[in-house]
Amino acid sequence: MTVRRVVVDHVVLVVADLEASRRFYQAALAPLGIEELNAEHGGVAFGAEGMDDFAIVAGRRLTTGAHVAFDAPSREAVDAFYAAALARGGRHRGAPGVWVQYSQRYYAAFVWDPDGNNVEAVFHSLEPLADVAPVRQPQDALDL
Repeated sequence: MTVRRVVVDHVVLVVADLEASRRFYQAALAPLGIEELNAEHGGVAFGAEGMDDFAIVAGRRLTTGAHVAFDAPSREAVDAFYAAALARGGRHRGAPGVWVQYSQRYYAAFVWDPDGNNVEAVFHSLEPLADVAPVRQPQDALDL
């Protein structure tokens, strides 16, 4: 297994409707083992194992067009992320599958959050994923 160095300590997105975004992220991140840790100071922090790596806050200058990719523990978690995100107000951006333009080991799904940010769940397999049909998105579908 590859050990990766943490290069970004945390990410905060400014959202239009804190409660709608809270419900969206609670549902979408739960399959990835990321939970709500606290709701303070006009925002909500999410993380795993007590690490508040991701937060949303209410504000006037919205974050739109950002891309955030969350690590997933399995392909099934990516699938569950995608289904939960769509059920809670996310919009389809890229279906779960092997995104061969990145790697034969890159299993991911993409959604637009309620504010238009590109949110991804990705599972990095140790071996090529030959049992899954590759996702071949047109290049413009990948643009931010």
